[in-house]
Amino acid sequence: MRQIIYFDHAATTRPFPEVLEAMLPYYSASFGNPSSAYELGEESKQAVEQARNTIAATLNVEPETIYFTSGGTEADNWALRYAVNETGRKRAYEYAEGNVKWDGMSRKHAGLNQTGKWENRRPHIITTVIEHHAILRTCEALEQDGIRVTYLPVDRSGVVNLDALERAVCPETVLISVMYANNEIGTIQPVAQAARIAGRNGILFHCDAVQAYGQIPVDPKRLGIDLMSVSGHKLNGPKGIGFLYARQGIDLKPMLRGGSQEKKMRAGTENVPGIVGMAAAAEISHRILREKIYRETELRNYFFKRLLTEIPGVKINGSTQTRLPNNMNCSISGVNGGALVALLDLEGICISAASACSAGSDELSHVQLAIGNSPAEARSAIRITLGPENTREEADFAADTIRRLVKKLREAD
Repeated sequence: MRQIIYFDHAATTRPFPEVLEAMLPYYSASFGNPSSAYELGEESKQAVEQARNTIAATLNVEPETIYFTSGGTEADNWALRYAVNETGRKRAYEYAEGNVKWDGMSRKHAGLNQTGKWENRRPHIITTVIEHHAILRTCEALEQDGIRVTYLPVDRSGVVNLDALERAVCPETVLISVMYANNEIGTIQPVAQAARIAGRNGILFHCDAVQAYGQIPVDPKRLGIDLMSVSGHKLNGPKGIGFLYARQGIDLKPMLRGGSQEKKMRAGTENVPGIVGMAAAAEISHRILREKIYRETELRNYFFKRLLTEIPGVKINGSTQTRLPNNMNCSISGVNGGALVALLDLEGICISAASACSAGSDELSHVQLAIGNSPAEARSAIRITLGPENTREEADFAADTIRRLVKKLREAD
């Protein structure tokens, strides 16, 4: 097998060796169903609860606030639909009882007609234009069901406009959902400020932290996050596992019904190996986090500098200040990003032209367009995301190869 240099860690990651070692017993000797009453099942049940404790400790939260899912997408869907179905019903009841307050709002902003009666009681969600498709497409589906959604703009760096968030809030707003860090351009959002706006208005705040958890410190309580989604395979854990954090006091309702797993909140036999593996990855990532941030930031800056100084027409996409340590996203003028990715693959170098969830689509990246890039700049964008095992030698080889292939592509036009 040819040697691979892997620079696409935002798409997925290779599990740590310790993760595979931790998972293996639950595919073999300790294969019991956690819901079974005998010893073999109890072993699996204890493993699930220990994993819950381990993950909770990395977040400084209570274990009972962690609900295991099949991944970040399921957790995102659960959070949004819970807010609409449960919080929306409660808000509608408050309307009927006349208990909604709209301090300082105009009658139109408050959803009142001229007689003072509620003319629009549909739940309202606020999110951003650069969210992951798990959020955006769920919002689109909810809109088809009559839910109102406001999509907030971002600036050229990909940072959400907080003034626009303030203006978008209305009495029908049941949820604000802002991702922690963007999966394409790596921009870190002002989550704490957005959560404070939600809190002041009695609105639930959800955060898709799939790209952030395991990459930077994440503390839901300190930040004021009510609901948070995470996926295991983004932090050197297994695929097909994730979790939803729901702070204490939230009356969470199940999205999948059936058995009594996850305190009757998420039916279905638990993916014990996946849960154990994700917890092992979370513990390792948490333990090495400070060193990992330092190394990846240093390597990213070195790599970026080489591309910017050695290849004419390279432009950084995303924030240069508040950015994930491992994320590099840039547009290279006169080059098709997809063509460059394909040529690099032939050289054994793995990067992407967009997020993995958008790969294979003819549509331009919604993130690139949202930050003001032209269609040509969007087509020329590439994403390089580093991992803890990447080296400067790999970065040098990749930079040399990119420079050579960019020259080749430009000459071919």
